[in-house]
Amino acid sequence: MSSAGIPYGWYVVVLAVAALATWGLTYPVRALAVRVGYVAQPDARKVHQQVTPEAGGVAMFLGLLVAVSFAAFVPALDRQFAGTSEPLGLVLGAAAIFVVGVIDDLRDMSAPAKMAGQVLAATILYFLGVTWFQFKVPLAGFVVLSPDVTPLLTAVWVIAITNAVNLIDGLDGLAAGVVAIASGALAVYGLHLQHFGNLPTDTLGPLVAVITCGICLGFLPHNFHPARIFMGDAGALLIGLLMAAATMLIGGRSAGATGGRSGETYFFFAPLFIPFFILGVPLVDMAFALVRRTASRTGFSTPDKNHLHHRLLRLGHGHRRSVLILWAWTAVLSGFVLFPLYVSSVNAFIPFGALALAVALFTLFHPSLRRRDEDEPDEPDVPRGPVANIVRHEGPGAGAGAA
Repeated sequence: MSSAGIPYGWYVVVLAVAALATWGLTYPVRALAVRVGYVAQPDARKVHQQVTPEAGGVAMFLGLLVAVSFAAFVPALDRQFAGTSEPLGLVLGAAAIFVVGVIDDLRDMSAPAKMAGQVLAATILYFLGVTWFQFKVPLAGFVVLSPDVTPLLTAVWVIAITNAVNLIDGLDGLAAGVVAIASGALAVYGLHLQHFGNLPTDTLGPLVAVITCGICLGFLPHNFHPARIFMGDAGALLIGLLMAAATMLIGGRSAGATGGRSGETYFFFAPLFIPFFILGVPLVDMAFALVRRTASRTGFSTPDKNHLHHRLLRLGHGHRRSVLILWAWTAVLSGFVLFPLYVSSVNAFIPFGALALAVALFTLFHPSLRRRDEDEPDEPDVPRGPVANIVRHEGPGAGAGAA
């Protein structure tokens, strides 16, 4: 335990418990899913070519319950649980979004119904304290959120992050790996702020990020290509909500600077920007989808085959390589968050590096690029190059259901 009273070792133990619980529970969940028919059927929009269990979200939710229950009985973590309704709010909000995801996996909910479920989960979070308090606007100082605005911002943020994660969940292991990297980076950042006194040590945010990272790491061995089970909408929406909660609890509670120590210049503004860096891949993918579907006058929930992973496949990358490329992008973006914490001399280069990354993403993945591919007939819908035998798709964990 550090001089700031932060039980780093116990956070590592909680991460291991979440990972092992999710990994172990996925085995019986997968067997049960086959028996009850909770499976994803192959079709023209999906990569997988055989019936595959789609109940990974069940194992992930159970892993969350195990990890939270374990952490609640650790005396060193008592400050995160004593005298607050936030842990209950997190579990109930996660349960609500999990149920929405299960129903969508089994019955394909309409977009309005799914959004209503996301608003319900966000409302639970808000009323039980899992929400923003304040954030820093560059050149304008701190903005303390009023009770009139906070519920709306909470709902908007939960909807944005859950849908971003759901949209990126289109190849085996993609969403689980991206969120594992992002939540791990967020946990390190939150614990760093706590160490220097810029984030209250009783804030639940770092613990939520640690548990989210553990859940994703535990699920990845089952989900990496070729996946033996998909997380489905139940899993994608769940880890999206956990990331939304963690970013609100850290970014919306932080004092902003790092107390005159490493990283102060850049991270004086960081809490507002952190989610946009560590979740850059899914957020950019969602932004491109919004622009693309608005320009084509189709509904946002209308599936297409032009997400980042689809474009990588069409560029000639295989399934695993496409996933690893997007993992690498997430790691690079997360590095922009973490590196200045320990090497303050790089602060001056952060804005230029961020701009360079934005230009690179724009150049490689802008919706107007490779228009010839988009204008070609959908049938036969088979990419060219090394992946000629892989059918392009869209859906959770290489399954179905994502918009």
